[in-house]
Amino acid sequence: MGRRDYEDDPAAPAANSLVPAASAVVVDGSGRILLQRRRDNGMWALPGGAMHIGESLPDCAVRETREETGFDVEIVGIVGTYSNPRHVFAYDDGEVRQEFSVCFLARPTAGRLAVSEESTDVRWFRPEEVDSLPMVPAIRKRVNDWREGTMPAAR
Repeated sequence: MGRRDYEDDPAAPAANSLVPAASAVVVDGSGRILLQRRRDNGMWALPGGAMHIGESLPDCAVRETREETGFDVEIVGIVGTYSNPRHVFAYDDGEVRQEFSVCFLARPTAGRLAVSEESTDVRWFRPEEVDSLPMVPAIRKRVNDWREGTMPAAR
């Protein structure tokens, strides 16, 4: 299913759903970040997705990371909360979802790189490599929020 992101775009369709979601900035012992290339829009993104009934937001981030990247992770913090009502995702089936997401900081505990039906590539990147990757603005904001919050000595 295709997806188009709209952020602060007056031509964006009106939202018709709100779904709690979680994502994860997964950082390994070398300071690299785990990203996936999404099949639906070709952009690099953090692992994440919609919360299921019966799970917590941290559990959602752990599950989505395992499903989308092949890694088990441990949540170690929160990068931020993202609920811009002017950021919507329009899907081919007519759903237009308003952003509602918590982004967690996580570290890998087990697993190996694996693509899923939602991704075409999964890789580790050094933080400075991320700037040149195609990425929607909302995901870049999460990555930048992580870098600003965890790398103040690097400035």
